[in-house]
Amino acid sequence: MAIDSPALSIVLPCYNEEGNLRPLFQAVHDALDALRLPYEIIVTDDGSTDASWATLKECAARDPLLRGQRLARHCGQSAALWAGIQAARGHCIITLDSDLQNDPRDVPAFLQALQKFDCVCGTRVAARRQGDNWVRIASSRIANWVRNTLSGEDIQDAGCTYRAFKRECVAGLKFFQGMHRFLPTLIKMEGFTVTEIPISHHARLAGQTHYGVWNRLFASSYDLLAVRWMKKRMFRLDIAEKIN
Repeated sequence: MAIDSPALSIVLPCYNEEGNLRPLFQAVHDALDALRLPYEIIVTDDGSTDASWATLKECAARDPLLRGQRLARHCGQSAALWAGIQAARGHCIITLDSDLQNDPRDVPAFLQALQKFDCVCGTRVAARRQGDNWVRIASSRIANWVRNTLSGEDIQDAGCTYRAFKRECVAGLKFFQGMHRFLPTLIKMEGFTVTEIPISHHARLAGQTHYGVWNRLFASSYDLLAVRWMKKRMFRLDIAEKIN
């Protein structure tokens, strides 16, 4: 039976991940069933050109906790992520990639940290030293340094989309292309608290990576400048008193 009001929504953007979906869903179930929390899994297929959508429909037919939607065209990770967040019904939302590089077994650590903070972001800095090649490590470090320098942030791993947050954190946000890279900053700008925790990081077993030096840094330059401008211009109003 489907759950009407889950406590937890697992949001997964997907693009050409047919080889990873079945083991990913099993990994999510293995990690979350032990928590005894009502949850749902939401997958947004970002116009995949492989059999991802067919695989998703087949799995959803047997799994009442799995919900899926497909974008009419390939729109990018931000759009797929935002579409999943909008479809989520849980009080707590956890976003992670569909390539099995994020480990669902880290979910309890996110939930524990979420008891003290409004948003919890994963950082792969320590785990990557053990597995990634030097190009990925170097490009990630450069991208994070540039983003933090220009945005005035101290996020260790802004490119990691493994995050947990209370749904009110995103209630007032507006979607724009590239927003997934700056979600912690945008949430902070809304007045919520943000922290980071170390997470596991696994090598991709199937499919091809969608990231490189270009989309880690250069493609986000315009977005970074826009966020920098927003931080300087945004203000918050605190109402001291009201008269009915």
